Amino acid sequence: MQTYRRESERLKNTVSDVEKTFPRLGVNKKQEIIRLLYEISKKENTLPSSIIKDMDSIDFNTAKQRLLRRRFPNSYINNEISRTYLPKLRLDKKSCLDIKNKRFYPETIFIEKAAQGSRLAERFRKSFPQASFSEIKSLKDYLKTHRNTTVSDYNKRRGTAFITYENYDFFKTCPCTKKAIGCGYNIFNLSFGCIFECTFCYLQEYTNSPGIIFPANIDNFFREFSSYKRKGMRIGTGEFSDSLMLDNITEYSLPIVEFFRKHPDVLFEFKTKSVNIENLLKIDHSGNIVIAWSLNPQSIIDENEFLSTSLLQRISAAKKCSQAGYRLAFHFDPVIYFDGWKKEYKKVVDLVFSSVKPNDIAWISIGTLRFNPKVKQVIEDRFPGNKILDQELLPDFDNKLRYPAALRQNIYKAMLEMLSRHSKKLPVYLCMESSSMWKKVRPLWPSGALQDIYSGRCHTQHKALGQHMA
Repeated sequence: MQTYRRESERLKNTVSDVEKTFPRLGVNKKQEIIRLLYEISKKENTLPSSIIKDMDSIDFNTAKQRLLRRRFPNSYINNEISRTYLPKLRLDKKSCLDIKNKRFYPETIFIEKAAQGSRLAERFRKSFPQASFSEIKSLKDYLKTHRNTTVSDYNKRRGTAFITYENYDFFKTCPCTKKAIGCGYNIFNLSFGCIFECTFCYLQEYTNSPGIIFPANIDNFFREFSSYKRKGMRIGTGEFSDSLMLDNITEYSLPIVEFFRKHPDVLFEFKTKSVNIENLLKIDHSGNIVIAWSLNPQSIIDENEFLSTSLLQRISAAKKCSQAGYRLAFHFDPVIYFDGWKKEYKKVVDLVFSSVKPNDIAWISIGTLRFNPKVKQVIEDRFPGNKILDQELLPDFDNKLRYPAALRQNIYKAMLEMLSRHSKKLPVYLCMESSSMWKKVRPLWPSGALQDIYSGRCHTQHKALGQHMA
């Protein structure tokens, strides 16, 4: 809470200084000046009064342009400020995340009537004997009378779990952002919600989430798979949850790996920040299972990926999976820009290749920090001391807040150079980027070739990738 008190005091001083300097401004204009002044003060660790001094004699437009130039210097110089996002600034003590219990242990577990006799319900009862268990007719009915809408409610989601009987929502295509190059990914919607607390997580947009949801009947997915299967498809979990975060309890991985042994022409990916791999190491697989980790420098993990595992733990787990014959994938997503970022990410890349061989890697993705505008206020509420919002983030081609295009281009090129030093044949793609960025960067796996592995030809390609990437 010390961070909240500091930033709350900064905001209080900012509002006071703006009121004194621009007493006649309307509400909306004051909000914009307050927002810019606060962000500059926070980024530069400077008193708001020292930034706004001598501005009492200038008009609003001039003052705003001065502040924009100081807040977004690179974008301003490169004429990349076509739009800004300057919402009302709010800091609510109740919304500030205070992680008291690092261990995941839900206080209340709701079980849908149809899931009562399931093995998953039995495992949850055994794993969390001190929890309160209640039967509900359905999650849908529960939500009619229990509306969680605030950030404070979202902060409490780890205290509640739901075991459901999913009827229709197991399969989805990747919700790729508009105007971005897609990778042909398909989602096995296994669980909703995450036990980790990452500052940049887009799931924070779903502040109405009542808890973490676990389906008990994944066998329904297996029965329906033939209706949407296509030869060579790439499918995986990890979009709306972490694939392996509680695999020691859910044991989801065991039937999934077993099922896809019967479908060698499909690639299945588990995506995680955990090291919960014990079940994977004790089951036979057919070589079409890919275990993927999200990677960042340890400093970024420490400041932004709370409750998750360390970088060394993730790399060690990847090495064990590789030794067990699994293909690996690594997602440098999001790449976070900060002073000295290139040196730190190079250490991560070098660490990966000192632990695993290039021909053990099925693919690598790179994506930079991005999120829908309204997530910015949620991040400020939950993590008032965060540093990720101090950088230049402006609405881009898909209306998401992103780094300027020139900076993203430099990041992608630098990352590709780091990777190519270890292998020039690694399949690398950009995640949720525009076609113009693909053309400028030219990743190691060209956009037009993505479908070779993610569409009709991966049933032969995933077996041959190791030979091509040596």
